[in-house]
Amino acid sequence: MRKIIKLSLVITIALIAFISCKKDTRSLDLTVPPVTTILAPADQSSYTLAPSTGSSIVFSWDAAPTADVVLYEVAFDLPGGDFSKPVYKVLADGLGVSTQATISQATLNTIASLAGIASLSSGTLKWAVIVSKATNAKVSTVSHTITLARPAGFAVIPDALYLTGSATEQGTTIANAIPFKKITPTNGGDVIFELYTSLKPGTYTLIDKNSGTPNVYSIQNNTSVVANGSTTVTGTQNVYRITIDLGNAAANTTQIVSVGLFSAPNNSVMFTLPYIGNSQWEIDNQTIVIPQESYGLDSRYKYKFTEMDVSGNQSVEWYGSVNSDNSDPSSATQLSYYYMFLVDNSQYNYCFKIDPSDNNKACKVNVNYSTTITNYTNSITIQ
Repeated sequence: MRKIIKLSLVITIALIAFISCKKDTRSLDLTVPPVTTILAPADQSSYTLAPSTGSSIVFSWDAAPTADVVLYEVAFDLPGGDFSKPVYKVLADGLGVSTQATISQATLNTIASLAGIASLSSGTLKWAVIVSKATNAKVSTVSHTITLARPAGFAVIPDALYLTGSATEQGTTIANAIPFKKITPTNGGDVIFELYTSLKPGTYTLIDKNSGTPNVYSIQNNTSVVANGSTTVTGTQNVYRITIDLGNAAANTTQIVSVGLFSAPNNSVMFTLPYIGNSQWEIDNQTIVIPQESYGLDSRYKYKFTEMDVSGNQSVEWYGSVNSDNSDPSSATQLSYYYMFLVDNSQYNYCFKIDPSDNNKACKVNVNYSTTITNYTNSITIQ
């Protein structure tokens, strides 16, 4: 009986404590006061943006009058907007708790683009500070205007670029569009898109995805890239290297006149490779003869690319090994041995070597600049 009484007493005390706690529970205060003072940049400030080289711009303000922890964002809107649907928001430094936001000029260029300010144009935005606690947010009681002058180029660079159209090797079906190779410079420069392909009479466009509704770009006057439109090709079908720099809205289309296998000991092109499509040059049943020198067989070779610009001026680029000297390859040699790199015009340096077992054999020689492989490469295989 005593055990039952003790258990009842414990339960009663627990209930009283629970009821007392419920009575002491208070609702969370979500009210938050707005920022009332914006410090920098000063109202009506102007900036000529240099996204690649310009220093970041610091936006700062006085803290909201509260002892609670709050989050801050800088909001940008059109001159007639009320910040209910801002063009863009940037979280303050320190994961949002600082009273300043350090914003790069690249981000400001993106914001200007989203606000409808075209490249090589300037426009005015207004900005304010949004302070929030939980789900409650308040826009600052003051705002400043800022004028941004954009450089040439697109503010938002796509992750991929494709070529499509009646002038291309794959036609107008965007699912079959030809991908460009994306080249990201190690020195932090602008991303370059590159493609070796043939073009025939017709039209072509550049798109940023091969499904859905892609963004469209076109090349104008062989020098610039614009939004929308198409490029017309006339005359005969030729092979080109197309280089696109969207960050600077720049383009270059260079004709590849020929690709020849250059023999170092002969100091001449042994033979040229026909273009076979899909960014490749190939010759079949080509007898490989390694030159015999006084010091033995000398199989050093690289490739001579003869090019021509739109004015008809020809020039040469040389592609060879990443190494200035190489040993003879064999069937066990890694594929990376044959990766192609832009090299100098020296006769003997940066050459590949032919597998001695290929000597006096009919071979297939292939130069593959397809963008679907990791590295541009070449191969010589016995047929």
